[in-house]
Amino acid sequence: MTTRPKNTPRTVATVAVALCTSLLAACSGAGGGGGGSQAHSINVLMVNNPQMVDLQKLTADNFTKSTGIKVNFTVLPENDVRDKISQDFASQAGQYDVATISNYETPIYAKNGWLSPLTAQSKADTAFEQSDILPSIQESLTSGGQIYAEPFYGESSFLMYRKDVFAAKNLTMPANPTWTQVADLAAKADGAQPGMKGICLRGQPGWGELIAPLTTVVNTMGGTWFDKDWKAQVNSPEFTKATKFYVDLVRAHGEAGAPQAGFTECLNNMEQGKVAMWYDATSAAGLLDGTGSPVAGKMGYVPAPVDRTKSSGWLYTWAWGLQKASKHQDDAWKFISWASSKTYENLVGTKLGWSKVPAGKRTSTYTNAQYLTAASAFAAATKTALTNADPLNPGVQPRPAPGIQFVGIPEFTDLGTQVSQEISSAIAGRSSVDSALKTSQSRAETVAAKHAGQ
Repeated sequence: MTTRPKNTPRTVATVAVALCTSLLAACSGAGGGGGGSQAHSINVLMVNNPQMVDLQKLTADNFTKSTGIKVNFTVLPENDVRDKISQDFASQAGQYDVATISNYETPIYAKNGWLSPLTAQSKADTAFEQSDILPSIQESLTSGGQIYAEPFYGESSFLMYRKDVFAAKNLTMPANPTWTQVADLAAKADGAQPGMKGICLRGQPGWGELIAPLTTVVNTMGGTWFDKDWKAQVNSPEFTKATKFYVDLVRAHGEAGAPQAGFTECLNNMEQGKVAMWYDATSAAGLLDGTGSPVAGKMGYVPAPVDRTKSSGWLYTWAWGLQKASKHQDDAWKFISWASSKTYENLVGTKLGWSKVPAGKRTSTYTNAQYLTAASAFAAATKTALTNADPLNPGVQPRPAPGIQFVGIPEFTDLGTQVSQEISSAIAGRSSVDSALKTSQSRAETVAAKHAGQ
């Protein structure tokens, strides 16, 4: 499992509406058994990403022994955990005290009153050092001036490329490339080695697959899903230009099987020498340059390509949210503050190796000599990407909702997935971009109508 956001089978809004039909039954369990039967015991529901599995292994000996707080983990695949979290938090059943949520869900859950604000606890807990959290990450987890989640790790996006391939072909990667330059380099690197294509770009349907990188291209090329007045802009000239550029690039110089390629497939392509460049999550760098990787030491990293903006990298974080219905607020905060702390990062570095540190959330991580040694190839580029990410102003015009690679509204999981299916079909050559965006515009207008005038 990767750190990217992925397609979910149901939206937050759909879950909430479904739960409202059985409100009495749901409310009968509100504040129920959350935290288990022990006086100092909490229930934590989390995604089964490798970093969380590490946490699960380290908790008993390094948290429970010192605090007396037993942590009961429920660990599920990403799609399943999103559904279960939505159901439990929406009903305020209180079965789980803490859950992994992202910067997509956090402001939505906060607005709905499903989360306990953490501002007071973070200020009172001086050892936590809230000021050390990267500003872009903290902002993405803040709503109405209150912090509603604390990050476990974060990521942005950047361009990864094979330095040895570029050297052999006498190609130079600009320090801050434009998409036009990247397209030119992809054409020149295509075929640099037998079976190698110029670039890998996600084509797999999903609001967190194809739509994530595509939306960053849309942003920097002047487009947006909705303007500040909630008018849908999916078939606008700017959105169309960006989508045609993306589709044309991946069709001409992209990976084999692009309509089915997501993060994992592109990672495999890069590791196996099948592509010369890859635009995707900064979290991929630790895998590409990790011990045992066939391309370790051969990779270069530069900022996300741009067109009309100065930066274009996305922003994503898995974070800890505390359910408002939890009856174990203090114990839950102790766990959250430990799991998000510098102390925990140092524990992982010491016990498991510095390349496995859940990074991307604290400024101090990028001054830690041991971490910088292990992540020397990509640490600086990752920090720059995270620092430059601006969820409130990712493009060239005002937005009605926060988000860089997504629109921060409940309906976006369904809308983004439906639009991605149309565009993936265009990548496969089964339809045109114009046709895909015409259908997508109609769907976006339906969503916009729900928000206009609010």
